[in-house]
Amino acid sequence: MSISDDLIVDVAKILSQKWDHADGRVVPSNTDLPLTGGSRRLDATILYSDLAQSSTLVTDFQQRTAAKVVRCFLSCMCKLITSNGGEVTSFDGDRVMGVFVGDSKNTSATTCALQMNYAVLEIIGPWVKRHFDSAKQTPFEIAHCVGVDTGSVLVVKAGQRGSNDLVWIGRPANLAAKLSDLRELNYHSYITRDVFSRLPHSAKFGGIPERLMWEERRFSFAGESLTVHRSNWTWKP
Repeated sequence: MSISDDLIVDVAKILSQKWDHADGRVVPSNTDLPLTGGSRRLDATILYSDLAQSSTLVTDFQQRTAAKVVRCFLSCMCKLITSNGGEVTSFDGDRVMGVFVGDSKNTSATTCALQMNYAVLEIIGPWVKRHFDSAKQTPFEIAHCVGVDTGSVLVVKAGQRGSNDLVWIGRPANLAAKLSDLRELNYHSYITRDVFSRLPHSAKFGGIPERLMWEERRFSFAGESLTVHRSNWTWKP
């Protein structure tokens, strides 16, 4: 049997397979779901944090320097996700995905986003500049963006035996990832209206005197114009 024949068999088997859907209250791990026929539905808030200008980092600096910067970024982002009650679920190069569930998931994810901005601006960036002479001699600045959305997601395991991962199906994962790609002036945190509308006063307003930390912006996603909220505020962890 040729590889093409194998592919046809695999596609036919997957499409005709019955699925065992179950609602969940906790973020599943890879071992919680079978490779065939299993899925978990969650009401979750998804956060994506993406390191900006990574191509410049790779081309303008030594590989070891770039690797250390990426490791610093991902280490801090992961620690902030878990310290705010989220679960680190996947990596895509220099981007990390976090999932939050429970009654305070939107507040936790939003707080996490502003804390990530603090970590990049006040910790990672200054330390990289102090540590590497090559960073001092260039205008390069460590930058990032975080996108957050909330809603229903379906979690399935995809791949093949011995090489597979969880896949998150639904708007929250896709839209959060798209928002994390935005590069606008000094705005580094983007949340959807669905997230914003569920936040308490303390997660919307800050400073003395109090000011709204988020401003509205229109964003096009899947042919639809959505209201999102962006912020340049930081929140010290």
